[in-house]
Amino acid sequence: MTLKNANTVLKKTAFLTKLGVVCAAALVLTSCYLPQRFDSEIEVDAAGYYSMIFDGYIVDVGLYEGLLNGSISEEQEAEKVAVLMRDLSRDSAMQNVEYYKQGHFRVTWERKGDLLKTKTVTFLRRNESMISLKYVAGTGLVEVMGRSIRKADRQRLAEMGLGMQGEIRVKSPIPALDHNATEVIQDKNDELAKWYVWRIKNIFQSTPRLLLKIE
Repeated sequence: MTLKNANTVLKKTAFLTKLGVVCAAALVLTSCYLPQRFDSEIEVDAAGYYSMIFDGYIVDVGLYEGLLNGSISEEQEAEKVAVLMRDLSRDSAMQNVEYYKQGHFRVTWERKGDLLKTKTVTFLRRNESMISLKYVAGTGLVEVMGRSIRKADRQRLAEMGLGMQGEIRVKSPIPALDHNATEVIQDKNDELAKWYVWRIKNIFQSTPRLLLKIE
């Protein structure tokens, strides 16, 4: 399968997902979670078994903005934090959740399984996608995608004092058709596997993407 054909398949099969991303982007300045400082690691083997970890800080943009402009009091902050803590803790993959301050939460999240059966794995969830791992049935294509944010929203988030710093690492022996990784490293213990690394220094960097093809 050529890269052009692979991209065509992804566009057709991901139509509803992209609609969700557009909706999420439209709401980014009202109430949603944004990754702030984080470390994320994903592994996918040739059989489709995966592990996905996120460790770091995320911020609820609505709460942060309300505290910044004074429209949310300390009492209201406590009430909203309690609701958000319950919301985050509902996910069985969430290992730890702690409130830090100013709408920021420290979280540790981990999930693993068979991607060929699961099809899509998303941190934090489909309508709050920060990092997604997807298998397109019948094609052998595996896609890793970071958070998609519109340019205008990135600018406003930056003006509010919010940024994005972190590292995403993906290990896989599956051949890559396309990627925009900062660096590609050969795994020291597995000659078939490579690490695709994205070092994210600010919110204006290109959205991380990786397209693999299971033979």
